[in-house]
Amino acid sequence: MSGVIALTVFVVAYFFIATEKVNKVKVVLVAAGVMAVLGLIPGAEVFFSEHEGIDWNVIFLLLGMMIIVGIVKQTGLFDFLAIWAAKKSQGRPYRLMVMLMGITAIASPFLDNVTTIMLVVPVTLMVCERLDIPAQPYIIAEVLASNIGGAATLIGDPPNIIIGSRAGLTFNDFLVHMAPIVVVVMAAFLLLAWFMFRGSFQYNPDRVAEVMALQEKRAITDPKLLVRCLVVLGLVIVGFGLHAIVHVEPAIVALVGAGVMMLVARADTSEVMAEVEWPTLVFFMGLFVMVGGLVHTGVIKTIGDWAIGAVGDNFFGAATALIWGSAVLGAFFDNIPYVATMAPIVEGLVAQAPDPDTGQALWWAFALGADFGGNGTAVAASANVVAIGLAARSGHKITFWQFTKYGLLTTAVSTAMAWLYVWLRYFM
Repeated sequence: MSGVIALTVFVVAYFFIATEKVNKVKVVLVAAGVMAVLGLIPGAEVFFSEHEGIDWNVIFLLLGMMIIVGIVKQTGLFDFLAIWAAKKSQGRPYRLMVMLMGITAIASPFLDNVTTIMLVVPVTLMVCERLDIPAQPYIIAEVLASNIGGAATLIGDPPNIIIGSRAGLTFNDFLVHMAPIVVVVMAAFLLLAWFMFRGSFQYNPDRVAEVMALQEKRAITDPKLLVRCLVVLGLVIVGFGLHAIVHVEPAIVALVGAGVMMLVARADTSEVMAEVEWPTLVFFMGLFVMVGGLVHTGVIKTIGDWAIGAVGDNFFGAATALIWGSAVLGAFFDNIPYVATMAPIVEGLVAQAPDPDTGQALWWAFALGADFGGNGTAVAASANVVAIGLAARSGHKITFWQFTKYGLLTTAVSTAMAWLYVWLRYFM
């Protein structure tokens, strides 16, 4: 009975989030409060439990990177990159979109997709402002590209870190098994993006001429500060890359980097904190609590057990269920808590596999479904929520359905390609 109540609260809250009848931060706080009052979440453990509560690693990673981005923004770097991108693309909409998506997809496997989005979106907002074109199509395309590109490595997408830890998979394992299909899917997505956004492309020759006449170097307001910031940012990126070796959480790296950057930049604390997307962080915390209610009452485990029981000894059927099931569920429940919840179930299924190769194939199916499912809706992945928050703050509102109508199509295409890849590589 508690599971039915928890699911009802979640569905009602999701309805209000999707229809945007009420501010989404208010919705998740009320829903989380209702679950707490009804005893559907594990009391104080919601603040401490790794699987049934708030994922503080995600929250503090976002906080640290928001502070870093806020300080880097003061140097004029984003304006410099915006002018450079506009000039390189000559203001041509699709060429500009491909350039921005390419940068995002290449950076995401090594920075993680959330960090990449936090660095790329400010550049996008500025280049679109310079060219007097709507920023929403470009930001949506970048988010979709970041979730695809981030799937390629252990650190590229938060769910991969969870899966790698549970399955004992290394950075190189992900590179060998995930990167090939990510490259193929990304190539297909470049074509799909033209089809999806072609009606939104605008070209303003007068504004393009103005931008082409600019000298991007003049956009840098404080070269010495920029050098100091880039050194710190570089060290943070190295810290992310060494996660598998030194086992220091990315959140700790981001927070330390934020503190060091504030020191070297001699930044005003109140000004820097004003750049933090507090509503986005609060929304994530409320969403984690809501999903924690589904976990605590056994709703997600019941769904997972049912799916595994339905496939029996048919391990290709299990891989199929994991890919498509993860893509669907991950799209609606946020793929980080979803993966944390389902990982033990997948581990049990892998233990029944007839050989290690088949068992590992199930992990790759799980990862691909969860990663690509992150594109499904506006709240399916951390990068989606962060990008929408940054866009709204700059006056470029992206509605739930504006994002989701593109996300669902992208998820369907990428998941179908991933399913075909798993069949050809591991079961054919």
